[in-house]
Amino acid sequence: MTWLKHSYASKLPNTLFSSQEPEPVSNPSIALFNEVLANDLGVADYLKERDVLKFLSGNEIVEDSLPIAQAYGGHQFGHFNRLGDGRAVLLGEIKARDGLYDLQLKGSGQTPYSRRGDGRATFYSMLREYLISEAMHALRIPTTRSLAVVQTTDKVYREQVNEGAVLSRIAASHIRVGTFEYARYFGEEGDLEALLQYTIQRHYPELFDHQNHALALLEKVMTKQKDLIIDWLRVGFIHGVMNTDNVTISGETIDYGPCAFMNAYHPKTVFSSIDREGRYAFANQPNIGFWNMRVFANALLPLIDKNEEVGKVKAQEVLEDFPDDFSKAYFKMMGDKLGIVNQEESIRDLVQECMLILVNQKIDYTNFFNELRRGGEIIDKLQMEEAFTAWYAKWQVARLRDTTLEASEALMIKNNPVVIPRNHMVEEVLNSAVYGNMKPFHEFLKELSTPYDDTTAIQFVPLNYDAGYQTFCGT
Repeated sequence: MTWLKHSYASKLPNTLFSSQEPEPVSNPSIALFNEVLANDLGVADYLKERDVLKFLSGNEIVEDSLPIAQAYGGHQFGHFNRLGDGRAVLLGEIKARDGLYDLQLKGSGQTPYSRRGDGRATFYSMLREYLISEAMHALRIPTTRSLAVVQTTDKVYREQVNEGAVLSRIAASHIRVGTFEYARYFGEEGDLEALLQYTIQRHYPELFDHQNHALALLEKVMTKQKDLIIDWLRVGFIHGVMNTDNVTISGETIDYGPCAFMNAYHPKTVFSSIDREGRYAFANQPNIGFWNMRVFANALLPLIDKNEEVGKVKAQEVLEDFPDDFSKAYFKMMGDKLGIVNQEESIRDLVQECMLILVNQKIDYTNFFNELRRGGEIIDKLQMEEAFTAWYAKWQVARLRDTTLEASEALMIKNNPVVIPRNHMVEEVLNSAVYGNMKPFHEFLKELSTPYDDTTAIQFVPLNYDAGYQTFCGT
């Protein structure tokens, strides 16, 4: 079999990438290998016949490989920068049953886009990405995935001295909003059009039937981002760094550096150490998603219409649907979490009242929805609050409207995970792994693989744990 395809490098202008081999590492060893993912991609048998350690570490160039570093731009905290893969190399694309998937090495050394960075990754941060990305997959949320983590004995210097690692990341592609920004502002004539046509061919070939390809792609990506952020809000996920270089055209979650999961509900929850103004706070993610789509539209303007002013009008007609569409999808999702099978307009008031109670009482977001159905300590305490008992009575009426209790409970089970990557548990298993004990990591990963298992015990968080908790960018 031909191991890897290279459609990105063969079909796109070389202004959008640079040839770049990964830099060798010292004493590599496989810390994690995702056999389930290898089977899903249809490459498990192929990999068993080869010394995968050599090419997943970057110490040898795998057959059929044509390694490149991708160029892209990005609005980082609102400011536009010229970027690119500063510590990653795309080896090529795996041809799976359902399409192409990028195989990228992350932490593979310096590239032309490193901007004085060392191009390396810490063992801790790559274990973290493996853990959270696989948890997101189990939560049924579109995400990049992790094929392997290779540990090295190279020292990586961040706030302290760390062991190094290389992550093998799998993605439907690594094309980002920032890729289109780069093509428009730093590319040559024809680069933006080439990127548009390649992206549609790879991800959304049905859009070729539309008269205006750029406008159709804008609408499609906007819908994908809306659905993705709705899923994040459903499980209490805070991305932490929603810069446009971290917004994929495929609608996958990418970059698990400063991300975290919310425990006690508050719309302004922030954990990222670099998000000092709360730009990417939990409840601000929809607004940023809309902002990012406006940036995407601006990058596409020359292709939407030759007359840029006309293009702006056409783009605005698509963009103006986002707020209302998002609002409808959000309340539908929250109604599903509450087990409201037959939803009416009054669902909005019911949801808003519920969220106000959670804020005022500092209630755990995930556990509340599970105990609301199961019963438990949280609900017992809330029953002593007049606002909650009044809300609870209205909820009981709404959930049984023209349906059965069984149907309502089934809807709640489907939409409410029992287990999530709790911040304190993530830190515990990562610290154990860094000090040589991988057993807690594997046990937690197994628990996270079945997040909707209704027989699983509810997780509890140490008192005030989140008060000083921070997450950090791996670079």
